[in-house]
Amino acid sequence: MCSPDKTSVSTDRAPAAVGPYSQGVHAGELVFTAGQLGLVPGTKEFAGPDIESQTRQALNNLKAVLEAGGSCLRHVVKTTVFLADMSEFARMNAVYAEFFADEPPARSAVQVAALPLGGRVEIEAIGLACACHPTVDL
Repeated sequence: MCSPDKTSVSTDRAPAAVGPYSQGVHAGELVFTAGQLGLVPGTKEFAGPDIESQTRQALNNLKAVLEAGGSCLRHVVKTTVFLADMSEFARMNAVYAEFFADEPPARSAVQVAALPLGGRVEIEAIGLACACHPTVDL
């Protein structure tokens, strides 16, 4: 019988889950995040109307969830970026590069028909759990 090492991750430094899902899950040696919009934690407001401010906030939210799960941006191995408009890719990518300057993770980027709350971008990640970032209870 399977005995999975799976723990839900939650932090108030990122927007709360608004449905039957976790902000993240720590499973074995990996931390999986839910998709993060550019919402300011504790509000339902976007950091700004533009792709740059929403990307920056989404990545800060992602960072918070990863850290709460025992990982960090440096240990991300894969991201998926969902864009409401692929013509904003270059502007999103410029902000993304600020967060993943050295040894960036593998990435997929796709345009979707719509994002929750009318967001411009949503980003999810898979990171390695590591001893230098113990799971934080927030």
